[in-house]
Amino acid sequence: MSEREITDRDRALAQRCVECPVCTRARRNQRGVAFWFVKQVEGSVCPFCQAYEKVYGRKSHEAVNSHNGSA
Repeated sequence: MSEREITDRDRALAQRCVECPVCTRARRNQRGVAFWFVKQVEGSVCPFCQAYEKVYGRKSHEAVNSHNGSA
């Protein structure tokens, strides 16, 4: 068994972070109050942000390089 096995529960929690308007804004804009808030809260308080990092391998405030329409 791997050290950080990703479970279905982790995926479900991470999906909530993907859909979160605050986290989405932080990933998109990379500045402002939402970015600061997510950066301060993600690792220590929010289980959705923690699961996002575990599933996707990046912090929930980090920009996503893909754009709409790309696979």
